Amino acid sequence: MQDHQSVNIRALSRNRAEQVGYYRFLDNDNVSLCELIQSVSDACQQQVGGLHVLAISDSSEVNLQAHVGRINPEGLGVVGNNQDVGFFIHPTLIVNAETGFPLGLSNIQIWSRKAVRPNKHQRRYLKLPIEEKESYKWLLSAEASEPCLKNGGVKQVTHVGDRENDIYQEWVRVPNDQTHVLVRACRDRRLWDEQQSLYEYLSAQHCEGTYSVQVVADSRLGRTAREAWLAVRMTPVQIQRPDTVEAQDYPEKVQLYAVEAKEVNPPVGQDPIHWRLLTTHRVVSLEQALQVIEWYRWRWRIEQLFGTLKRSGLDLESTQLESVSAIERLTVLALSVALRVLQLLEGRDDSSLVAQVVFSPEEQECLRQLAPTLQGKTQKQQNPHASASLSWATWLIGRLGGWSGYRSQSPPGIRTLWRGLYQFESIFHGWKLAQSTLVCTQ
Repeated sequence: MQDHQSVNIRALSRNRAEQVGYYRFLDNDNVSLCELIQSVSDACQQQVGGLHVLAISDSSEVNLQAHVGRINPEGLGVVGNNQDVGFFIHPTLIVNAETGFPLGLSNIQIWSRKAVRPNKHQRRYLKLPIEEKESYKWLLSAEASEPCLKNGGVKQVTHVGDRENDIYQEWVRVPNDQTHVLVRACRDRRLWDEQQSLYEYLSAQHCEGTYSVQVVADSRLGRTAREAWLAVRMTPVQIQRPDTVEAQDYPEKVQLYAVEAKEVNPPVGQDPIHWRLLTTHRVVSLEQALQVIEWYRWRWRIEQLFGTLKRSGLDLESTQLESVSAIERLTVLALSVALRVLQLLEGRDDSSLVAQVVFSPEEQECLRQLAPTLQGKTQKQQNPHASASLSWATWLIGRLGGWSGYRSQSPPGIRTLWRGLYQFESIFHGWKLAQSTLVCTQ
């Protein structure tokens, strides 16, 4: 599947027998979901040696409502609106903390939410231990990723999460000498031995400096493209244990560092950018604060992964498989494919990355022989990147996907790179056949 850059079984198959083989593989109960996830984790383990990495986790849903009349209901739950059928995924994307380049997936969680279940009041949700809540997925991500990262020889890990990941229990249970946590604050928490709450106390700190970011337009949010200037504040804080957290299991306070980045003078009608971040990293200078903000901004990588998995690329939710277990197995395989597309996207302008992080030696040789046919006669249509670099390979894949190659045009995006990879795989198979020696045994 990774070779073909597709989750469409008919597109993957060269004949009817191969198509049946794919279906049987995905429907085979002997093909363990845990084993598939472990193989993805093993591949990630080979990439992290000696590095400081960001372990970026987030949840997404696989909505199968369009197939409700066809799909086998066994094992099927509901997604976020509690009406449409489907299941949830919660991968952990490992990213190089120095460059932001995606290295692999250390863990993938998949679960279903029952359509009929007691509400939070009936379950006394606030009194439940964290292990019985869906939010335990965040702590489980760190726990399940540890063997992959530790056995891979990682230097340091920073777990990065959005506001949903602002959980007191994680601040206590996850960090150690080699492991840190960085999340966007969700709650205006009480501070230990302070009259002010977290938000008020942080906003009252002295501004350490300002920096600019380019804001991308988003019509869904009514956001216009602009250069935004953000004021940065920071301070150590002691977060007080919430009343809903068990006193016998968790300390009455945790020591963290808070960082605020707030837009100065936003345009009329535009909501200002405002991030409040909490971390176990020591932040006592503007340089350290800006580094923490940059790490949090790289959380967007996992949103790109989800986009590639779904409508922007592989279109997982259009699968014609009929059993939930088969679609779950397909999802794990598809995440590996989406990762490869994301690696090309992130490496298209980075000349320091080698093509080998994505392409095998055989695939690189095929690309080298293919390169002259993808370059134009003018200098403007020549591949400007060093041979065997990932940016060189991405330029060629972009050309196969329909990109013109002109620097004046936008670089190839997710869909273009996906099309290019799909086209390249067809060429690669033909190239391999041409390289082989046919022996007559008659």
